[in-house]
Amino acid sequence: MMPAGTVRDISSREFAGFQQLVAETSGITLTDSKRQLLVGRVTRVMREQGLSSYGAYLETIRADRTGAELVRLLDLVSTNETCFFRERGHYSHLTERCYPEWRDAARNGTRTRTIRVWSAACSTGQEPYSVAMTLLEHFAVTDGWTVEVLASDLSTRALAVAERGEYDAARASEIPKPYLRRFLRRGVGDHEGRMRVTAELRAPIRFTRINLNESLDDAAGQFDLVFCSNALIYFSRSGRAKVVERLTRKLAPGGRLFVGHAESLHEHRDTLRSVAPTVYTQATEPKTRSDS
Repeated sequence: MMPAGTVRDISSREFAGFQQLVAETSGITLTDSKRQLLVGRVTRVMREQGLSSYGAYLETIRADRTGAELVRLLDLVSTNETCFFRERGHYSHLTERCYPEWRDAARNGTRTRTIRVWSAACSTGQEPYSVAMTLLEHFAVTDGWTVEVLASDLSTRALAVAERGEYDAARASEIPKPYLRRFLRRGVGDHEGRMRVTAELRAPIRFTRINLNESLDDAAGQFDLVFCSNALIYFSRSGRAKVVERLTRKLAPGGRLFVGHAESLHEHRDTLRSVAPTVYTQATEPKTRSDS
C-alpha cells in the first residue's frame, strides 16, 4: 500500500490521455517534451484531492459536469509568458501607419471614431494594456474618439492577474517613459516594489475567458485590430488553421491581425496578405463593416 500523498509515476497511456483531452478541448498540443511540465503542475492538485494516479485524475476531470476541473487543468498547462510592448514592430506599425490612416479617414468621414481591439491571447494583461496606452495617447476622448479593448485568454489564473493590473515594478523598464508616467503608479507601503495601472488605462478594457478552439460569439462584433501573439505555436497545424480562420472573420474592413515573431501565416495567403512583418489584413476586403 502506497503512503498517503504519494502519487504514482505517470504512464505513457495516462500522458496520452492528457494529450488527447487537452488537444480536443483547447487545441493546444502537449508534446512529449511537456511530460514533466504536466506532472509538475498537476501533482499538487492530485494530492489535494487524495488521488494517487493520473488516470484517476483524468476520470475526475471527465466526470465533472460543471467543467471546473477541465478549466483548472487548462490553466495548469497554459503558458503565460509575456511582457509590456513585447513585439516592438507591432507598435511601430500602429503609430506610424494605422493611426495616421484612421485619423485621416475620420476627418474624411469614411470611418467612425470608435476603435475596437481584441487581444485574443492576453495572458497576464501586458499586451492589452500596452495597446491601450498607445490608443489613449493618440486618440483623445475630447476629440470624440472611443476606445474599446476586449482582452481574453484560456487561463482564468492569468486573467485574474490581468484584471488586477498590478505588476513587479522591475517591469517598468519595458514601458516607454511617457506612457509609464501617465498610465502606471508605483506602490507604497505594503505595495512597495509593485506598480499598478491607472483607472484611465483600465477603463476601456474588458477581460473575459475565451477558448480559441471553440466557435466565437458573433455578438462581440468585428475589430480594427486583432492580436494573437505567440499563441498559435501551441496549436497543431489543423488547429492553428481553424483559429486563424476564426480570427480573420473578426477583422473589420481594413483591420489588422498581429501574430508573434516566430509565427507565419504564409499558408493563409488566400485569405490574408502581409502588410508588415507578422502583420496581416484580409486579402479581399468586405464591402461594409459588420457588427455581427
